[in-house]
Amino acid sequence: MLLQPIVPTLADASSTDISDAESGALARTTVNLFNAWKLTDAQACTLLGGLSARTWARWKEGSPGRIDRDLRMRMAHLMGIHKGVRYLFKDVARGYEWIKAPNAAFAGKSALDIMLQGELSDLAVMREWLDAERSAW
Repeated sequence: MLLQPIVPTLADASSTDISDAESGALARTTVNLFNAWKLTDAQACTLLGGLSARTWARWKEGSPGRIDRDLRMRMAHLMGIHKGVRYLFKDVARGYEWIKAPNAAFAGKSALDIMLQGELSDLAVMREWLDAERSAW
């Protein structure tokens, strides 16, 4: 049996992948969001999938460097969560406080507690929950 050559496929210009420029913008926005949520550096690193403290410090200085697919997806979910919170709460400060407040819907845990479990799926679950709350109107 002979191996057949693989014909490369050019990237689709209409792809929904997050570009490097968009990743940099997401990183800057994530730093600002975490400041608004008043997160600790340890919490930020956990939400970003175990990002090292040194890398997080570079992000805060404006140098995010290379961002892999997992991290891009985490930031996309975080922006979706932020959007959902902003839709649910007219008062911005109240929405930011909600992130850390105990919630009966989460068995007394806060949204942040759920997200800090560290898995990408935890962010996805919170985003889906917020989307469902918003669309139920």
